[in-house]
Parts: sequence; C-alpha cells; structure tokens
Amino acid sequence: MTEQTPPIEEITRPPYIADAAGRRPVVIVDDLHVKYRVFASGKAIKRRGRSLFQNSGRGIRVVHALKGVSFTAYENESIGVIGANGSGKSTMMRAITGLTPPESGAVYAASRPNLLGVGAALIPDLSGERNIVLGGLALGLSRKEVEELRDPIVEFAELQEFIDLPMRTYSSGMQARLKFAIATIKHHEILIVDEALSVGDRRFRKRSEDRIREIRDNAGTVFLVSHSMTSIRDTCSRTIWLNKGELMMDGPTDEVVSAYEESRSGGGVVR
Repeated sequence: MTEQTPPIEEITRPPYIADAAGRRPVVIVDDLHVKYRVFASGKAIKRRGRSLFQNSGRGIRVVHALKGVSFTAYENESIGVIGANGSGKSTMMRAITGLTPPESGAVYAASRPNLLGVGAALIPDLSGERNIVLGGLALGLSRKEVEELRDPIVEFAELQEFIDLPMRTYSSGMQARLKFAIATIKHHEILIVDEALSVGDRRFRKRSEDRIREIRDNAGTVFLVSHSMTSIRDTCSRTIWLNKGELMMDGPTDEVVSAYEESRSGGGVVR
C-alpha cells in the first residue's frame, strides 16, 4: 500500500458509499491489474491449433492476468465468480486475500479475507482428530474453542467412524469435507470459496451451500468461485463474470449466468 492509498478504515466506515439497501461495503476492488512474468523456453505452446505467444523466442513473457477489474462487495452478499479456465478467477481471489500483489490498482477490505482451505496446515500422517486441532489453531481459535467445536466439525464432515484414522487414509472427498468443515466453523466476515463445492455427493454439496448461506446471513460476505452453474444459481444472488482477465458482467446471477452460458454455446461473448 502506497502513501497515497487511503487507510482501509476511511473506505469502510461512515461516511462510506452504501448500496441501495444501506449495506456497508466490505471489499472494494479498484482498477486492479495483475501481471505474471514467466520464462518462455523458446518453444511455442499450442492450444486448439494456435500459439499462446506471438513469437517463440526465449525470454521473459508478461501475462496480463487481470485487466482493470473494479467492483464493490457489500455485507450480506454471496457473489459468484465465473469464467473459463484461465479467465483470472483464482488470481482475483488471491489478490483480494493479499497473496498476489497487484501490478497497479488496489484492493480494500473491512477485515482480513479468508480463503477457504486450511490444507497447508493439515498433516496427512496425523489423524483427523489431530488435524481438527491443528486447523482450528491455524484459524486463530483457542484450544478450548477447538475442543468445543470438535463434535460439530466431525458431524458436518460425516467422519464419525474415521476421525481417529490418519488423514492420508481418507479419500479426496473425505479430506475435502474435513477441510470445509474446519474452515467454515468459524464466523468469517469475508470468505472466499474456490471450487470447494466441486467434491462430494449431491447431499454434501447441498449442506455446503446451506453453510455458505448461513455465513452470508450472519453479516458475512461470501465469494464462490465455481464451474458449476447450478451451485452458483443456488447459492449466489450476484455474479461476476471474468473473461481473459476482463470483467465482462457484474449483476443478478440469472442474467450473468445466462449470458455466460450463451457465450459458451457459441453465441459469442457479450460486451
């Protein structure tokens, strides 16, 4: 943050610009640009018969992952983020959490955004029980709070019979359920869920969507990144569509998803 950038408190406390419902802004993305610098080996990379780069010489290539994205997210919103692979969805979420620095522009947040997933803190050789403690502590909970939340976490993850086994013995779905249960047991003012609902059976996805709505209804703001338009429609009232790093649409979910699906079916990209 440069000296010219206003402090977060000045952006998110009165007099701030509320929406029509009087809700306060919790995330402001202002003309955000993100660029990656990657080394090209000298071989042209082909995809669907075309080269990703104009020339095949060796050297540093600049990938412009986000191109001037701007929007404001308000409290009690659940916002879907959609787009094809490589559109910049995960880059934008990492920029919001501070994991990816912007080339220019800025991100302001009323509190620290939390990216769903405590996977980095979990250890495969430890039991699910021990990983609940480890994950809870990583989220900033006290040991007493973790102990009190242990049973709800196990119940939500549906791992009652397996919680004493090493996590490396779990299927990918079981691991994802445990990570989701740990990460969402704590109230989050700003929560980012990146493809976490793509695993598990339909019943667990429904319970996960209900948990996201519960977080939103408790004055939280949720970003859901997903390729499942069903999950987006069922969970989000507002959706942002990214295409090649550009913000294509931002509005009511049905309108944005319909336009996105039309573009994917050959109707062209709406601008």
